[in-house]
Amino acid sequence: MSETQTSAGGHHTLGDESFMSADDLRHYMDQVAMAHANAELAAVDKAEHARQELVKKMAQPIDLTPERLQEIQQTLLVKLRAAAERGETEIMVMRFPNAVCTDKGRAINNELENWPDTLTGRPRQAYELWRDHLRAAGYHLKAMIVDWPNGMPGDVGLFLAWGGK
Repeated sequence: MSETQTSAGGHHTLGDESFMSADDLRHYMDQVAMAHANAELAAVDKAEHARQELVKKMAQPIDLTPERLQEIQQTLLVKLRAAAERGETEIMVMRFPNAVCTDKGRAINNELENWPDTLTGRPRQAYELWRDHLRAAGYHLKAMIVDWPNGMPGDVGLFLAWGGK
């Protein structure tokens, strides 16, 4: 077989080396690109499923037994002390998908006074814990959009602050 003859299977031979034709290489590249696209699509689907599960979980209030409240307070105290030791005056105490808000975070994004009214589930409980227990102690609570996927409002962060407003 000469250097220009095609062997069975589409490979060409030059001396002792076997290589793919340009068409074979393009086909291989297309297959690799398709495999990458399928893997990315599967990852996107998996991430969306996880986000939907998180929305369901966050939308469901937790049973705030005295024991659970004590556990939350202890965890928060540890985080507050650690932040204060670092010289910080606020910490993010909760992050959740904007879908947990009745308006998808619009009131929070626009800093409307009634933004707490849009909270549901666990974020609503976090707000109520601040309102009922921490506000009188001088803590401030603010909410803001903390990421912008594709230029649209994404997750919301609730921040507890003890410095200036």
